[in-house]
Formats: sequence, structure tokens, C-alpha cells
Amino acid sequence: MMSNREKITALIITFNEIGYIEKCLESVSFVDEIIVVDSFSTDGTYEYLLNHPKVTVIQNPFENFTAQKSFALKQATNDWVLFLDADEVVPASLKNEILDTVSKESEIAAYWFYRQFMFQNEKLRFSGWQTDKNYRLFRKSKAKFSDRRIVHETLDVEGASGILTEKLIHYCYKNYEDYKSKMLNYGRLKAIECFYRERKFNYAAMYLKTGWKFFNHYILRLGFLDGKKGFVICYLNALGVLERFRELKRLEQKNELAYYLVMP
Repeated sequence: MMSNREKITALIITFNEIGYIEKCLESVSFVDEIIVVDSFSTDGTYEYLLNHPKVTVIQNPFENFTAQKSFALKQATNDWVLFLDADEVVPASLKNEILDTVSKESEIAAYWFYRQFMFQNEKLRFSGWQTDKNYRLFRKSKAKFSDRRIVHETLDVEGASGILTEKLIHYCYKNYEDYKSKMLNYGRLKAIECFYRERKFNYAAMYLKTGWKFFNHYILRLGFLDGKKGFVICYLNALGVLERFRELKRLEQKNELAYYLVMP
């Protein structure tokens, strides 16, 4: 059955991922094509990929996550696409489920994966992530990245969706500064998205939504059961929400200044 399966392309986007991309690539060695789109890494990631015998690497300037992933999707030569982040790893059980899935005839065009979040090398069991899932395996001919989002991107799928049972491993937390930088960057990109949707900055919303993010993940979603690592993750996730509002305010002020400068 496996010999008759359709071919799979693994797609990954990278920027400064040395220390993570190695495990990711090793875990997808079972696919037929691996394409990595790198946004001009400075830590040796590009050079490592360039010398990897199973990888085709392309450099492309980063505009936002949706644009970069859409560019990567165009490079795939196979219809079945396995799209991963560089800090994600496919365990053997999920590998077998993927191969079994693409070997069967089905009307399902895209599959959600649940993820097991890792704080360095320890499992995060709660902290808001226990029900997290993302599209990771789909037919290129039936899906495209939605242009309604530039961060936390999602797919528009033509056809039915399914969910795989086995979990993808996500090494979300490298160290404090790395995760903080990631959350602040997500916040700023989300602010740009809000700005172009003409959502207005509001102090009440900023404090309420930031507080709610922490309360929801740490208390309601049981982050406190993850101990110190749960507190750190929930705090930094809330910081990302706060940064979204701060950046939205900066964008509005910058826009107002530009308006007054061009007035006659």
C-alpha cells in the first residue's frame, strides 16, 4: 500500500533556526521532497540547509507569515503538502499515521494536527495549549493561505477537513528572551493586521484583553498546574497582547502625523 501512496512535499520557513531545524528535518526524512524557504538567516541556518543533501533551500525576503508561506506553497511539486514550523518535530507514531492517510482514497482535503507543546525539553500540559490544533497536512490543489491574516495564519480549504490522532511535537520555548521576542513580534504583526482592518486603539480594551489573556490561560486553562513554566508562558502570551495594542497606538499616531504633514 505504501508503495502506491501519493508523494508528499514537506515545506518549512526559517529564520535563525539552528538548534531546531536539524531535528525537524530528520523527522520528515520519510517524505519525497523537502523545501525550505529561508528569510536570510544570520546564524548559519542557510549554510546548513544549503549543504543538506535532502533539502532544496530558497531565500525570500520576509514580509509576513502568510506571504512567506504562500510563496513556499507555490514551490511544492507534489499535491500533498506537510507544512511545518522549524521548531516542530514529527514523531514516529505521527509519521506512520501520515503515510497511512495519504495511502488511502479519501474526500478529505486537509488535516488538523494537535500539538504537544514543549518548554525546552519538558511537556506543557496546560497553559491554554491543550486544545491547540493547526492545519499541517493538506492538498495544494485544495487549499491556500487566507489573506485575512498575516500572523497565526490559517488555510482556506476547498472540501472536507479531518483531524489526525497522533500529536505533533512543538518546541515552542527555547529560552526566555527568544520566546519574549517571538511574542512581541507576533503582537506587532497582529497590530498591523488590526490597523488595516481599521480597528481603533482603546485603553480599556488593552487592559481588559491583556488581563483576560493571562487569567484565561493561567487560571481557566489551568496554566498554574504547569508550575513556574506555566506562569512564564502565560505571562509572555499576555505580553504579546499588550504589545499588539501598544503597536496599534504607535501606528495610529504615525498615521495621524503623516496626515497632518501632507495637509495644505
